[in-house]
Amino acid sequence: MFEFKIIRNDEGEIQSIETGLTGHELLGTPKLNKGCAFTKEERERFNLTGLLPHQVETLEQQVARMYVQYHEHHTNLSKNIYLNVLHDYNETLFYKLISEHLEEMLPIIYTPTVGEAVQRFSMEHRKPKGLYISYPDRHQIDKILDHRLPPEVDLTVVTDGEAVLGIGDQGIGGINISSAKLMVYTLCGGINPHRVLPIQLDVGTNNSHLLNDPMYLGWRNERITGQEYDDFIDAFVEALIKKFPHVMLHWEDVGRDNARRILTHYRDKICTLNGDMQTTGVVALAAVLAGVMASGVPLRNHRIVIMGAGTAGVGIADQIYGALRRVGLNDEEARERFWLLDRPGLLTKNVSLLPFQAAYARHAEDIMGWELRDPPYIGLYDVVKNVKPTILIGCSTVAGAFAEDIIKMMASQVERPIIMPLSNPTSLSEANPEDLIQWTDGKAIIATGSPFPEVNYNGTGYRIAQSNNALAFPGIGLGVIAVKAKLITDDMLWAATQALSQCSPVKQDKMAPLLPKLAETKMVSFQVALAVAEQARKEGVAQVPDHVDLKALLKKIIWEPKYYPYHKV
Repeated sequence: MFEFKIIRNDEGEIQSIETGLTGHELLGTPKLNKGCAFTKEERERFNLTGLLPHQVETLEQQVARMYVQYHEHHTNLSKNIYLNVLHDYNETLFYKLISEHLEEMLPIIYTPTVGEAVQRFSMEHRKPKGLYISYPDRHQIDKILDHRLPPEVDLTVVTDGEAVLGIGDQGIGGINISSAKLMVYTLCGGINPHRVLPIQLDVGTNNSHLLNDPMYLGWRNERITGQEYDDFIDAFVEALIKKFPHVMLHWEDVGRDNARRILTHYRDKICTLNGDMQTTGVVALAAVLAGVMASGVPLRNHRIVIMGAGTAGVGIADQIYGALRRVGLNDEEARERFWLLDRPGLLTKNVSLLPFQAAYARHAEDIMGWELRDPPYIGLYDVVKNVKPTILIGCSTVAGAFAEDIIKMMASQVERPIIMPLSNPTSLSEANPEDLIQWTDGKAIIATGSPFPEVNYNGTGYRIAQSNNALAFPGIGLGVIAVKAKLITDDMLWAATQALSQCSPVKQDKMAPLLPKLAETKMVSFQVALAVAEQARKEGVAQVPDHVDLKALLKKIIWEPKYYPYHKV
């Protein structure tokens, strides 16, 4: 483990850093390395004289140089690799550079480009990040956790790599998702990167390409399932919580057969969150609530069609369902508002369903009298024609699924349709926003999962809101960590949703985008964190005294990328 100590003043502000590392060892520690920003005195003190060029630079000068270098790379993947190499060399510089160009660079280190990086993991692997806990090493989990780099861990993002974005089973490459998520936690929420840990649970892969790839670095075995899988997860969680009793455990890109079961099993026992189901749902619901404001139609009167009933699609349905209950609908009335489709078409009682889908299955009488385009299959065209939805959400990863005839039909039935093609990466989006605006004569209220450029239609510019969960999970994490919350409750997620929806530009202009710009995520995350922390306190799951000022507490723990004076231990 690297050795350093942060020295703070009485107000909790960082004053300096003490370390016993010197020379190449210090320069090789990315969490401490300052490169040419080490002062002359520090170079003498830490045996760095002659190891660096003569000029002493500021952090701002280094950022300027890195930005020029960044633009010498001409593909998104090469830019992603460049930034990750920088992260492996100097973390402070990495975070400072991206924070100054957040809207430009977030899609490079996070979605959608991280999908390419995941697929190329074994080929591009340079330096280990985080921990890899493989099933064959299941009896050494305690020992593996002791090999971590950060001594203290507030937050871990854990994946088994089975359901990465829209590209499926990527095995051990999922570690890039865990690392990218934690980068976003820091960039958008101010989470201290010295107290986070990415973890890859290597339980095998069913991706035949990876199994047959001589370069693949993971455990070459088909995925374990059933009791073996559950026992492995339980052993991992038990060891993690024993080591870090107050850690926030974020699950990401776990397969849909396991994700809901894991969350249900642990969420009332430990502080845990599923990004695909819960934070995606929070942002999507915030976008829906903003869309409701823009449409002028009360939430209770909307009809919702969701294409793609996996963890993300059903997670979004669950969040909207909860909101419908909060506006006074009973269970039956709220369920009646939903029509979900998956690979077999419309979810009905007479098709095979996963347990978490069953609550949204329709009865035979619900579709009685429908004229189907391709019977007995009940597809999106049939549902839109007969249901006349006001809200259409895509989580299917079926590119172009929102076809022109379907969208034009929807627009003919609804004054201002809310259309949200949320699948990632960009190539798998259900529709292009430019097409949606043209097909609806500019009436559509749009949010997308991937970033899209502004659309100009009939002389009007339309900024396309991105329903990116980076608007939610960093703030949720910051609030949870600040108050050391014992659990993450539904009401805390609802508080996060309301805080995010209050930041919507629609509150000032009904023709404005549904969500804030990604460049505004730090402001948004602070508001979300405050709402989450306050709700945790109301529910009695916070572990800070009641007299503590939560705003001041949040400001105190937010990490900023700065260089501090170094002193030798």
